[in-house]
Amino acid sequence: MWDPATYLRYGDERSRPFHDLIARVAADRPATVVDLGCGPGNLTVTLADRWPDARIVGVDSSPEMIDRAASLGSAVEFTIGDLRDFTPGPEIDVLVTNAALQWVPDHGTLLTRWAGELTPGSWIAVQMPNNFDAASHRTLRQLAAEARWRELVAPVLRADPVRAVGDYVDLMAGAGCAVDAWETTYVHLLPAPEAASPVPPSGRVEQPGRAEHPVLTWLDGTALRPVRAALGGPGPLWDRFRAELGVRLAEAYPVHGGRVQFPYRRVFFVARTGA
Repeated sequence: MWDPATYLRYGDERSRPFHDLIARVAADRPATVVDLGCGPGNLTVTLADRWPDARIVGVDSSPEMIDRAASLGSAVEFTIGDLRDFTPGPEIDVLVTNAALQWVPDHGTLLTRWAGELTPGSWIAVQMPNNFDAASHRTLRQLAAEARWRELVAPVLRADPVRAVGDYVDLMAGAGCAVDAWETTYVHLLPAPEAASPVPPSGRVEQPGRAEHPVLTWLDGTALRPVRAALGGPGPLWDRFRAELGVRLAEAYPVHGGRVQFPYRRVFFVARTGA
């Protein structure tokens, strides 16, 4: 289950890549713009500012996210749907998917299909996180591989699901598209109380009142979702795993001056069909 409030905890940091992506879509007056994997809709509604005459549609598989999006009261149409089943009709000029395809196995096949189904001159705009080799994910995998967690947690952690940016250039060019692709590392400065940094000398994890590390709370909204489900949701197992991970993340990402530097790499590409 997706939790919109948890996902939006770092809304500014998560929104910047979306705006950087949309800035490179040169569509002038599209009839219909679809945002696949729209989440809580806060970014989707900004597409109406960019293209005020277009019909804007947001699609997400999470009822919780769509409920949150619908509560925004915008003119954007929000609907529940699985992006893997989406077939673009001839009225669609721009297809956006932001921070969603990394959850879809073999998304390259999906991208190729969309490129063939969209009318020539349409746009596909994609952004995915490509930080699966970052200290945050390495730390998570190392903890999950330990004997006490291996059976429950390790099976739900994915190998790097995102390709190198050049692979997407080849993929979309091979599907007949003109491609503009790039990769960016954002260095997010996450607010953190100094109490989130030191690792207790005793090695004890349970520390009542201890501030949570911001990288841990960031992961709560994304990578830790399947882990939480595998451990049965809220409860002693989940609390123990999360607390141990928090101690290790505090070592990997120390707090300086009330902030944590959190480098985050992302892959972008904009493809125009029929080129």
